[in-house]
Amino acid sequence: MTNDDKSAQRMTLGDVEIIRVVEWHAPFLPPSAFFAEAGGEVWKDNEDWLAPDHWEPDGGLLVTALQSWVLRSGGRTVLVDTGAGDGRERPGMGPFHQARSEFLDLLARAGVHPQDVDVVINTHLHVDHVGWNTLDEDGQWVPAFPNAQYLIPAADDFHYGPDNAYGNGAQEVDRLIYEDSVAPIHQAGQAVLWDGHHRIDEHLTLESAPGHTPGSSVLRLASGGDRAVFVGDLLHSPVQILDPCLNSNACLAPRQAAASRRRILGRAADERELLVPAHFGGAGAVEVRRKGAGFALGPWAAAGPANPAPRTPRSGDRPS
Repeated sequence: MTNDDKSAQRMTLGDVEIIRVVEWHAPFLPPSAFFAEAGGEVWKDNEDWLAPDHWEPDGGLLVTALQSWVLRSGGRTVLVDTGAGDGRERPGMGPFHQARSEFLDLLARAGVHPQDVDVVINTHLHVDHVGWNTLDEDGQWVPAFPNAQYLIPAADDFHYGPDNAYGNGAQEVDRLIYEDSVAPIHQAGQAVLWDGHHRIDEHLTLESAPGHTPGSSVLRLASGGDRAVFVGDLLHSPVQILDPCLNSNACLAPRQAAASRRRILGRAADERELLVPAHFGGAGAVEVRRKGAGFALGPWAAAGPANPAPRTPRSGDRPS
Protein backbone atom coordinates (compact mmCIF):
# COMPACT_ATOMS: atom_id res chain seq x y z
CA MET A 1 0.00 0.00 0.00
CA THR A 2 1.22 3.48 -0.82
CA ASN A 3 0.54 6.53 1.31
CA ASP A 4 -0.68 9.63 -0.49
CA ASP A 5 1.86 12.40 0.06
CA LYS A 6 -1.08 14.70 0.73
CA SER A 7 -2.35 12.56 3.57
CA ALA A 8 -4.72 15.11 5.09
CA GLN A 9 -6.77 17.94 3.61
CA ARG A 10 -9.47 20.19 5.02
CA MET A 11 -12.66 21.93 3.95
CA THR A 12 -15.49 23.69 5.78
CA LEU A 13 -19.21 23.30 5.12
CA GLY A 14 -21.40 25.65 7.13
CA ASP A 15 -20.29 25.35 10.75
CA VAL A 16 -18.67 21.94 10.23
CA GLU A 17 -14.93 21.57 9.66
CA ILE A 18 -14.01 18.46 7.65
CA ILE A 19 -10.59 16.82 7.55
CA ARG A 20 -9.83 14.13 5.01
CA VAL A 21 -7.24 11.60 6.22
CA VAL A 22 -5.83 9.39 3.45
CA GLU A 23 -4.17 6.12 4.54
CA TRP A 24 -3.22 5.21 0.99
CA HIS A 25 -4.06 6.02 -2.61
CA ALA A 26 -2.69 3.64 -5.21
CA PRO A 27 -3.46 1.32 -8.14
CA PHE A 28 -5.32 -1.59 -6.61
CA LEU A 29 -7.19 -4.11 -8.79
CA PRO A 30 -8.19 -4.65 -12.42
CA PRO A 31 -11.82 -3.55 -12.95
CA SER A 32 -12.94 -7.11 -13.69
CA ALA A 33 -11.87 -8.15 -10.17
CA PHE A 34 -14.09 -5.53 -8.59
CA PHE A 35 -16.80 -4.69 -11.13
CA ALA A 36 -17.57 -7.95 -12.91
CA GLU A 37 -20.66 -6.42 -14.55
CA ALA A 38 -18.75 -3.56 -16.20
CA GLY A 39 -17.35 -3.89 -19.69
CA GLY A 40 -13.82 -2.71 -20.32
CA GLU A 41 -15.05 0.07 -22.59
CA VAL A 42 -16.42 2.13 -19.70
CA TRP A 43 -12.88 2.79 -18.48
CA LYS A 44 -11.47 3.60 -21.91
CA ASP A 45 -14.46 5.77 -22.83
CA ASN A 46 -13.94 7.89 -19.72
CA GLU A 47 -10.14 7.75 -19.58
CA ASP A 48 -9.79 11.51 -20.15
CA TRP A 49 -11.14 12.25 -16.66
CA LEU A 50 -10.68 8.93 -14.82
CA ALA A 51 -6.89 9.01 -15.24
CA PRO A 52 -4.78 9.38 -13.22
CA ASP A 53 -6.78 9.68 -9.98
CA HIS A 54 -9.24 6.82 -10.52
CA TRP A 55 -7.79 4.69 -13.31
CA GLU A 56 -4.30 3.71 -14.45
CA PRO A 57 -4.56 3.08 -18.21
CA ASP A 58 -1.06 1.62 -18.64
CA GLY A 59 -1.54 -1.05 -16.00
CA GLY A 60 -5.29 -1.34 -16.48
CA LEU A 61 -5.88 -0.95 -12.75
CA LEU A 62 -8.43 0.90 -10.66
CA VAL A 63 -6.85 3.59 -8.52
CA THR A 64 -8.39 3.49 -5.07
CA ALA A 65 -8.08 5.58 -1.92
CA LEU A 66 -8.53 4.34 1.62
CA GLN A 67 -9.56 7.36 3.63
CA SER A 68 -11.42 8.51 6.70
CA TRP A 69 -13.13 11.78 7.46
CA VAL A 70 -12.94 13.81 10.68
CA LEU A 71 -15.78 16.24 11.34
CA ARG A 72 -15.70 18.99 13.95
CA SER A 73 -19.38 19.56 14.60
CA GLY A 74 -21.25 21.08 17.52
CA GLY A 75 -18.13 21.15 19.67
CA ARG A 76 -17.45 17.45 19.15
CA THR A 77 -15.02 15.46 17.02
CA VAL A 78 -16.59 12.78 14.83
CA LEU A 79 -14.51 10.17 12.97
CA VAL A 80 -16.13 8.52 9.94
CA ASP A 81 -14.68 5.02 9.36
CA THR A 82 -11.37 3.78 10.74
CA GLY A 83 -9.46 2.14 7.89
CA ALA A 84 -7.88 -1.30 7.77
CA GLY A 85 -5.96 -1.46 11.04
CA ASP A 86 -2.44 -2.53 11.82
CA GLY A 87 -1.03 -6.04 11.95
CA ARG A 88 -4.39 -7.79 11.55
CA GLU A 89 -4.84 -11.39 10.50
CA ARG A 90 -6.83 -11.11 7.28
CA PRO A 91 -6.12 -14.30 5.30
CA GLY A 92 -7.38 -14.13 1.76
CA MET A 93 -7.75 -10.34 1.91
CA GLY A 94 -4.71 -9.43 -0.16
CA PRO A 95 -2.99 -6.23 1.02
CA PHE A 96 -5.10 -6.07 4.19
CA HIS A 97 -3.47 -9.21 5.61
CA GLN A 98 -0.88 -8.20 8.25
CA ALA A 99 -0.82 -4.69 6.75
CA ARG A 100 1.06 -1.93 8.51
CA SER A 101 -0.62 1.43 8.93
CA GLU A 102 0.29 4.86 10.28
CA PHE A 103 -3.34 5.88 10.68
CA LEU A 104 -3.05 7.26 14.22
CA ASP A 105 0.06 9.21 13.22
CA LEU A 106 -1.82 10.63 10.24
CA LEU A 107 -4.62 11.73 12.55
CA ALA A 108 -2.11 13.29 14.94
CA ARG A 109 -0.47 15.25 12.11
CA ALA A 110 -3.92 16.67 11.36
CA GLY A 111 -4.33 17.67 15.02
CA VAL A 112 -6.62 14.81 16.01
CA HIS A 113 -5.66 12.60 18.97
CA PRO A 114 -7.45 9.41 20.09
CA GLN A 115 -8.65 10.85 23.39
CA ASP A 116 -10.24 13.81 21.60
CA VAL A 117 -12.59 11.74 19.41
CA ASP A 118 -16.16 11.81 20.76
CA VAL A 119 -17.96 9.75 18.11
CA VAL A 120 -16.75 7.00 15.77
CA ILE A 121 -19.01 6.07 12.87
CA ASN A 122 -18.64 2.72 11.14
CA THR A 123 -20.67 3.15 7.95
CA HIS A 124 -20.60 -0.66 7.71
CA LEU A 125 -18.49 -3.50 9.09
CA HIS A 126 -16.15 -4.36 6.23
CA VAL A 127 -12.43 -4.88 6.77
CA ASP A 128 -11.32 -1.43 5.58
CA HIS A 129 -13.83 0.55 7.65
CA VAL A 130 -13.34 -0.85 11.17
CA GLY A 131 -9.65 -1.76 11.45
CA TRP A 132 -8.61 1.10 13.70
CA ASN A 133 -11.65 0.73 15.95
CA THR A 134 -9.20 -1.02 18.25
CA LEU A 135 -5.51 -1.41 18.97
CA ASP A 136 -3.37 -4.06 20.59
CA GLU A 137 -2.61 -3.28 24.22
CA ASP A 138 -0.51 -5.97 25.91
CA GLY A 139 -2.02 -8.69 23.75
CA GLN A 140 -5.61 -7.49 24.12
CA TRP A 141 -7.70 -5.59 21.58
CA VAL A 142 -9.04 -2.42 23.20
CA PRO A 143 -10.87 0.63 21.79
CA ALA A 144 -8.44 2.95 20.01
CA PHE A 145 -10.61 5.94 20.92
CA PRO A 146 -11.20 5.56 24.65
CA ASN A 147 -13.71 8.38 25.09
CA ALA A 148 -15.76 7.74 21.96
CA GLN A 149 -19.23 6.40 21.38
CA TYR A 150 -19.05 3.98 18.44
CA LEU A 151 -22.13 4.11 16.18
CA ILE A 152 -22.56 0.70 14.52
CA PRO A 153 -25.41 -0.32 12.17
CA ALA A 154 -27.50 -2.89 14.02
CA ALA A 155 -28.15 -4.95 10.88
CA ASP A 156 -24.42 -5.33 10.23
CA ASP A 157 -23.71 -6.13 13.87
CA PHE A 158 -26.27 -8.93 13.69
CA HIS A 159 -25.09 -10.23 10.31
CA TYR A 160 -21.35 -10.20 11.03
CA GLY A 161 -21.59 -11.01 14.73
CA PRO A 162 -22.18 -14.26 16.62
CA ASP A 163 -25.99 -13.99 16.37
CA ASN A 164 -25.83 -14.68 12.65
CA ALA A 165 -22.62 -16.71 12.98
CA TYR A 166 -20.26 -14.15 11.47
CA GLY A 167 -21.82 -13.45 8.11
CA ASN A 168 -23.42 -16.89 7.83
CA GLY A 169 -19.91 -18.32 7.84
CA ALA A 170 -19.35 -17.29 4.21
CA GLN A 171 -15.70 -16.46 4.92
CA GLU A 172 -13.61 -17.03 8.02
CA VAL A 173 -12.16 -13.53 7.90
CA ASP A 174 -15.56 -12.05 8.86
CA ARG A 175 -15.25 -13.71 12.26
CA LEU A 176 -11.71 -12.38 12.70
CA ILE A 177 -12.80 -8.85 11.79
CA TYR A 178 -15.66 -8.95 14.25
CA GLU A 179 -13.61 -10.44 17.07
CA ASP A 180 -10.71 -7.98 16.91
CA SER A 181 -12.45 -4.81 15.72
CA VAL A 182 -16.08 -4.92 16.89
CA ALA A 183 -16.49 -7.26 19.86
CA PRO A 184 -13.99 -5.28 22.00
CA ILE A 185 -16.13 -2.17 21.49
CA HIS A 186 -19.12 -4.01 22.92
CA GLN A 187 -17.05 -5.36 25.78
CA ALA A 188 -15.91 -1.84 26.67
CA GLY A 189 -19.52 -0.59 26.70
CA GLN A 190 -18.83 1.93 23.92
CA ALA A 191 -21.01 0.43 21.16
CA VAL A 192 -24.31 2.06 20.18
CA LEU A 193 -26.40 0.07 17.70
CA TRP A 194 -28.84 1.97 15.50
CA ASP A 195 -31.21 1.29 12.62
CA GLY A 196 -33.11 3.42 10.13
CA HIS A 197 -32.07 6.94 11.11
CA HIS A 198 -29.87 8.23 13.91
CA ARG A 199 -29.39 11.92 14.64
CA ILE A 200 -25.93 12.79 15.97
CA ASP A 201 -26.37 16.53 16.36
CA GLU A 202 -28.09 19.45 14.67
CA HIS A 203 -25.87 19.06 11.58
CA LEU A 204 -25.31 15.29 11.24
CA THR A 205 -27.69 12.37 10.66
CA LEU A 206 -27.03 8.73 9.85
CA GLU A 207 -29.35 6.95 7.42
CA SER A 208 -29.56 3.31 6.37
CA ALA A 209 -28.69 2.58 2.72
CA PRO A 210 -28.59 -1.24 2.64
CA GLY A 211 -27.41 -3.54 -0.10
CA HIS A 212 -23.63 -3.44 -0.03
CA THR A 213 -24.08 -4.95 3.43
CA PRO A 214 -27.33 -5.36 5.38
CA GLY A 215 -26.54 -2.28 7.48
CA SER A 216 -24.66 -0.07 5.03
CA SER A 217 -25.29 3.57 5.84
CA VAL A 218 -24.61 7.13 4.75
CA LEU A 219 -23.99 10.22 6.84
CA ARG A 220 -25.87 13.38 5.90
CA LEU A 221 -24.54 16.84 6.73
CA ALA A 222 -26.71 19.98 6.67
CA SER A 223 -25.29 23.22 8.04
CA GLY A 224 -26.34 26.67 6.94
CA GLY A 225 -26.85 26.45 3.19
CA ASP A 226 -24.34 23.62 2.74
CA ARG A 227 -25.23 19.97 2.24
CA ALA A 228 -23.11 16.82 1.93
CA VAL A 229 -23.52 13.07 2.07
CA PHE A 230 -20.72 10.73 3.13
CA VAL A 231 -21.54 7.59 1.17
CA GLY A 232 -19.19 4.93 2.57
CA ASP A 233 -19.14 1.99 0.16
CA LEU A 234 -22.30 2.94 -1.68
CA LEU A 235 -19.82 3.88 -4.43
CA HIS A 236 -16.25 2.71 -5.02
CA SER A 237 -15.63 4.50 -8.31
CA PRO A 238 -17.12 7.63 -9.89
CA VAL A 239 -18.23 5.51 -12.87
CA GLN A 240 -21.03 4.30 -10.57
CA ILE A 241 -22.46 7.81 -10.68
CA LEU A 242 -22.82 7.41 -14.45
CA ASP A 243 -24.28 3.91 -14.00
CA PRO A 244 -25.93 3.47 -10.58
CA CYS A 245 -26.80 -0.15 -11.42
CA LEU A 246 -23.10 -1.02 -11.49
CA ASN A 247 -22.39 -2.96 -8.31
CA SER A 248 -19.07 -3.98 -6.86
CA ASN A 249 -18.41 -7.68 -6.39
CA ALA A 250 -18.60 -7.04 -2.64
CA CYS A 251 -22.28 -6.01 -2.67
CA LEU A 252 -24.17 -8.72 -0.80
CA ALA A 253 -27.58 -7.73 -2.21
CA PRO A 254 -26.88 -6.20 -5.64
CA ARG A 255 -30.44 -5.16 -6.51
CA GLN A 256 -30.92 -3.51 -3.14
CA ALA A 257 -27.51 -1.82 -3.37
CA ALA A 258 -28.38 -0.35 -6.79
CA ALA A 259 -31.71 0.95 -5.45
CA SER A 260 -29.97 2.59 -2.48
CA ARG A 261 -27.35 4.09 -4.81
CA ARG A 262 -29.94 5.56 -7.15
CA ARG A 263 -31.93 6.98 -4.23
CA ILE A 264 -28.93 8.63 -2.61
CA LEU A 265 -27.61 9.99 -5.92
CA GLY A 266 -31.03 11.39 -6.78
CA ARG A 267 -31.27 13.23 -3.50
CA ALA A 268 -27.70 14.49 -3.80
CA ALA A 269 -28.52 15.93 -7.22
CA ASP A 270 -31.85 17.44 -6.18
CA GLU A 271 -30.67 18.90 -2.87
CA ARG A 272 -27.19 19.91 -4.08
CA GLU A 273 -25.48 17.65 -1.60
CA LEU A 274 -21.73 17.29 -2.08
CA LEU A 275 -20.98 13.58 -2.46
CA VAL A 276 -18.14 12.56 -0.13
CA PRO A 277 -16.95 8.98 -0.78
CA ALA A 278 -14.70 6.59 1.09
CA HIS A 279 -12.62 5.40 -1.84
CA PHE A 280 -12.38 8.05 -4.57
CA GLY A 281 -8.97 9.53 -5.13
CA GLY A 282 -8.17 12.97 -6.45
CA ALA A 283 -10.15 15.80 -4.93
CA GLY A 284 -12.18 13.22 -3.06
CA ALA A 285 -15.62 14.86 -3.23
CA VAL A 286 -17.86 15.77 -6.14
CA GLU A 287 -21.19 17.34 -7.01
CA VAL A 288 -23.82 15.23 -8.77
CA ARG A 289 -26.15 16.38 -11.56
CA ARG A 290 -29.18 14.76 -13.15
CA LYS A 291 -28.72 13.89 -16.83
CA GLY A 292 -31.84 12.54 -18.47
CA ALA A 293 -32.87 9.46 -16.54
CA GLY A 294 -29.38 9.15 -15.06
CA PHE A 295 -26.65 11.23 -13.48
CA ALA A 296 -23.49 13.10 -14.38
CA LEU A 297 -20.54 14.41 -12.43
CA GLY A 298 -20.49 18.07 -11.54
CA PRO A 299 -17.48 20.03 -10.23
CA TRP A 300 -15.01 18.38 -7.91
CA ALA A 301 -14.56 19.96 -4.48
CA ALA A 302 -11.19 21.42 -3.60
CA ALA A 303 -9.64 20.86 -0.18
CA GLY A 304 -6.60 22.55 1.28
CA PRO A 305 -3.88 21.16 3.58
CA ALA A 306 -5.08 20.20 7.03
CA ASN A 307 -3.77 22.61 9.63
CA PRO A 308 -2.94 21.02 12.98
CA ALA A 309 -2.56 24.44 14.61
CA PRO A 310 -4.91 25.22 17.53
CA ARG A 311 -8.38 26.26 16.42
CA THR A 312 -10.74 28.72 18.07
CA PRO A 313 -12.56 26.87 20.85
CA ARG A 314 -16.31 26.43 20.53
CA SER A 315 -18.91 25.94 23.18
CA GLY A 316 -18.84 22.33 24.31
CA ASP A 317 -15.22 21.64 23.34
CA ARG A 318 -13.47 19.31 25.75
CA PRO A 319 -10.34 20.77 27.36
CA SER A 320 -7.15 18.99 26.25
